[in-house]
Amino acid sequence: MQNVTPPKIGGLLSPGALILIAAGIVLIILLGTSVYIVDQTEEAVVTRFGRYTNTENPGLHFKLPFGIDRQYSVNVKTVRTEQFGFSTLQSGVSSSYANNFKESTMLTGDLNIVEVEWIIQYRVVDPKAWTFNVLDPVRTIRDVSRSAINMLVGDRAIMDIMGPERSAIESAAQEFMNETFRGYKLGIDVIAVKLQNIDPPAGVQAAFDDVNKAIQDMNRLINEGQQVYNEEIPKTRGEADQRVQIAQGYAAERVNRANGEIARFNSVYEEYRRAPEITRQRLYYEMIEEAFNEESEGTVIIDRSFNNFLPLRDIGARQGAVNRSAGSSLGAQGSR
Repeated sequence: MQNVTPPKIGGLLSPGALILIAAGIVLIILLGTSVYIVDQTEEAVVTRFGRYTNTENPGLHFKLPFGIDRQYSVNVKTVRTEQFGFSTLQSGVSSSYANNFKESTMLTGDLNIVEVEWIIQYRVVDPKAWTFNVLDPVRTIRDVSRSAINMLVGDRAIMDIMGPERSAIESAAQEFMNETFRGYKLGIDVIAVKLQNIDPPAGVQAAFDDVNKAIQDMNRLINEGQQVYNEEIPKTRGEADQRVQIAQGYAAERVNRANGEIARFNSVYEEYRRAPEITRQRLYYEMIEEAFNEESEGTVIIDRSFNNFLPLRDIGARQGAVNRSAGSSLGAQGSR
């Protein structure tokens, strides 16, 4: 059996070709370690020899090769969600969940046990702080969130937690978490805290269901009363405004009438000052004419001894003649 000696590379390739191959390999490694792309939803934190240098926006970027510069891409656009007291095993049309009673079981302020499930939603706002300031940011978020909810639930009675204080707990938890995370310089902003399920112990579930039903009925009745209030109050205000306007119109009419009577009285008074006797007779005749007008037909006057009866229409006819003669005499006196 003959020994076969493998051919030497130097015998097959020239030194120039070897140099080109080596240069090509170096170029590929250089390009692969000096060019990177940042996605539209991310920002890249760049370090040089492990020290932070800058943060790059989305796009194509270059860096020093061979591991001198390193980039850490951080998603800053997506809203991240953490679930507490439960976990989603499968999401879709038929979702499935698993309970985590270790996280959800809490003690209320009135020494009742309650099962609370909640979620928080947050967004990374400082990629540098998110990357370097905390060793395990997700675990820190979960620990702070559990501490906040346990503290807020422990300060309230179970009925308040299940009823009117629900939104207050969410708001206070969000504020407490953001303040804590700013102190840790975690680089995130909690944008929502949502309580999902709040269930009492199984032994008293029926009683709590009755209480919840009563609360719902109360809220329904309040809403119905508010609806009736909203219907009746504008109607009543409209009627009140209408009556006020009628009263104002009546007041204006009375004032105008009184002003007219004042003006008439002043005019008569001026005439009286000029000719007292003539004015007195004219007023007397006007009174008689007004008293014995056609509307007074059928009225009978009598004297004090109840002896003489005279229909008022006859007196009216006679008085008309007297008025005419008196008017002519007044006209003659006026001409003189």
